[in-house]
Amino acid sequence: MTALLEVEKLEVDFGGRPPGSSTAAVRGASFTVERGETHCLVGESGCGKSVTALATMNLLARSARRSAQRMAFQGEDLLSLNDSGMARLRGNAMAMIFQEPMTSLNPAYTIGSQMTEGMRRHKKVNQRVATDRAADLLARVGITAPGLRLGQFPHQLSGGLRQRVMIAMALMCEPQLLIADEPTTALDVTVQAQILRLLATLQRDLGLGLLLITHDLGIVARIATRVSVMYAGEVVESAATADLFANPKHPYTQGLLRCVPAPGKTRRDEPLGSIPGTVPRIPPGFLGCAFRDRCDFADATCAHTVPLHHAEPTHDFLCRLP
Repeated sequence: MTALLEVEKLEVDFGGRPPGSSTAAVRGASFTVERGETHCLVGESGCGKSVTALATMNLLARSARRSAQRMAFQGEDLLSLNDSGMARLRGNAMAMIFQEPMTSLNPAYTIGSQMTEGMRRHKKVNQRVATDRAADLLARVGITAPGLRLGQFPHQLSGGLRQRVMIAMALMCEPQLLIADEPTTALDVTVQAQILRLLATLQRDLGLGLLLITHDLGIVARIATRVSVMYAGEVVESAATADLFANPKHPYTQGLLRCVPAPGKTRRDEPLGSIPGTVPRIPPGFLGCAFRDRCDFADATCAHTVPLHHAEPTHDFLCRLP
């Protein structure tokens, strides 16, 4: 059976000035999202998670160059679609929740006008039907007095309410795939938990394929079906959630898990693990392992040897070491 979303060997480069300052933001990333699955893309800031999502939706900046061996949604080749073809899918069969709801919502238009616009365009319904659908979805995502909220402007809502509006807006046309780019980053802890429970409930009730981008392994452990760990533009490890947490293969994944306190295991006076250094800027044509300068197991060979792809039935990782 065809996966809902298939991405193979995705490459994204950003041209820079002066010449020679280009950056390879995504390098050969591959993953799939099945129907009804929550697939998490994990990694620290700057590793290419958001660029991967924007490349999937074809919303990259003009300076970016995108290529892939295969990029398909429900078997339809996304790379061959022109602008109008992608516009037919975006907001309709594929929807995205962006990282910062205040900048994603237009401050000059009411919540109601922004929510109904996409449905009227894609589904060819009248304003009354679209407004009723918007009110129903606002109520479903936990917003009280939805009729009142439809007439308000974004600045009149709190951060948590704006994020709920973005979720409701993404669901207006009943998409099959929902991409959520760190939807809880700008929210306080209690609201984060509410939004995550809401996404998990909607994903289960509506049978959505959910691609969730995060750097929080606690979120991953709670709601993910499968996890892909990104570093410096590459997917360095991919596995079912339970398998990844129980048996991490890549040194970067092992380092990430050491940074997370384990209830009942981490002592109060015991320092958490850390990964020294930062994600490097990778130019096109980069050789060797990008993690080598931060890896406890690296040697001189890692500077010029392409990491091997270890493909197990349910667990893949990139490393020249076994």
